[in-house]
Amino acid sequence: MGNGLKSACDGILQKVVTGKPRVAGVVAMITSGTANIYEGAAGERVLGGGQAMTTDTVFAIFSTTKAITGTAVLQCLEEGKLDLDAPARTYVPEIGKLEVLEGFDASGKPRLRAPKRDITTRMLMLHTAGLGYDFFNANYLRMAQEHGQPSVVTCSKASLMTPLLFDPGDKWEYGSNIDWCGQIVESIRGKRLGDVMKERIFAPLGMEDIAFSLTASMRSRLAVIHQREADGSLTPLPDMQLPPDPEVHMGGHGLYASIGEYMKFIRLWLGDGMGPHGRVLKEETVEAAVRNGLQAHQTVVMLPGIIPTLSNDAEFFPGLKKSWSYTFMVNDEAAPTGRPAGAIGWAGLANTFYWIDRKNGFGGYWATQILPFGDPVSFGGYLELETATYATGEARAAA
Repeated sequence: MGNGLKSACDGILQKVVTGKPRVAGVVAMITSGTANIYEGAAGERVLGGGQAMTTDTVFAIFSTTKAITGTAVLQCLEEGKLDLDAPARTYVPEIGKLEVLEGFDASGKPRLRAPKRDITTRMLMLHTAGLGYDFFNANYLRMAQEHGQPSVVTCSKASLMTPLLFDPGDKWEYGSNIDWCGQIVESIRGKRLGDVMKERIFAPLGMEDIAFSLTASMRSRLAVIHQREADGSLTPLPDMQLPPDPEVHMGGHGLYASIGEYMKFIRLWLGDGMGPHGRVLKEETVEAAVRNGLQAHQTVVMLPGIIPTLSNDAEFFPGLKKSWSYTFMVNDEAAPTGRPAGAIGWAGLANTFYWIDRKNGFGGYWATQILPFGDPVSFGGYLELETATYATGEARAAA
C-alpha cells in the first residue's frame, strides 16, 4: 500500500479523536477482496480511561449484525428449507399472532386489528413486514411508555411481540424484522442462531472474535458506549451493554465483534460467496441478494430520531434514491463520496458504518461507540474516510 491512503485515513482518525467535539476512540479498516489494505485505531476505549483504542478492540456492532443473519437466511433458502413467500408463521407460529396497530382510543388503549395478509420472510428481509423500532417510530414509543412494550435491547421474546405499524407489504419501515429472521433460522436449523452462524458462516470465513455473548477475552477489549451531550461533550455509559446471556440471539442487533472479523464478512460479499475455509453462499445467491428487492410503492426514507438520546434524524446521502436488498441498503445513484450506484452498506446504532463496493472490489468499516445514532462527528468522519478511499485510488489498484 502506498502512503496516500494510509496518511489520509490516519489523519481523519486523528482529527475525530482530537477535535472539539470529538469521539472517544475509533477503529477503521478498508479491505480489498483478499486482504485488509488499511487498518487504523485512534483515541481510547473509554474517554479518560487510559486504555488506547486498538485494532483488536471489541464493539457492540448493533445493526451491522443484520447482514450476517440475512446470510444465514439465504443459506436456508439455497438448501430448499425455506420459502421466502410462504407465511412466516409456517416457521415461527408466534409471528402470526401480531396485529396491526391502528392508533389509540380516547382512553389511550391501542386499537388493534388482524392484518390483511400474512407476513413472509421476504417482507422481513426487506423491512416491509410492518415492524418498527421505538426510537424511530412514535407509536412504538407510546407503546413502550404507556403499555410496557419492552425494548429490543432487552433481547427478550417479549420484545419481539410488537404490533404491526401497517399491513404487511404496504411500505418500507426499518425495524425488528431481522430479529424474526433469526427466529426463522433457529426454527429451520433446530439450533440457536449464534451456533448456526458459528458453524455455517464464521468457521468457513475464519471469524472467531464475534459472538452474541462476550468471551472473557472479548470483554477485556470492549469499547465503552458514550452519550453525546447537548454541549458536545461525551459521558461514558459503562453499564450500557446487551444482556450477557440473552434470552434471544437477536439477529437484528445482538453481535459483538472486533472489526477485523467483520472485514472477513465484507470480503465474502466482495467475492462470490467463498470463504478461505469453504463456500458460504453460491455465486448466484450473492448476485441476487445485493439487488433491490422493494416494489415501487416501498421506498427507503429518512430515519426520524424519535428518542433523541438514541438517534438523531439520520439518512445516508439525502436526496439520492436508496433501496433495500437481502439485507443491505442499496444506493441507486452514485454517492458524493465516490460510492457507485448499486453498492451496498449499512450502519449500527452506536455509530458503526460499513460499505461494500462490489463494482470496484473494496469495502470498509468505521467503528465508534456513541449515542445518539447519526452523530455528526462520527458519521462525518466515516464519510470522509469513504471519500478518501475513492480519492487516493489505491483501494481500486489493490482490488
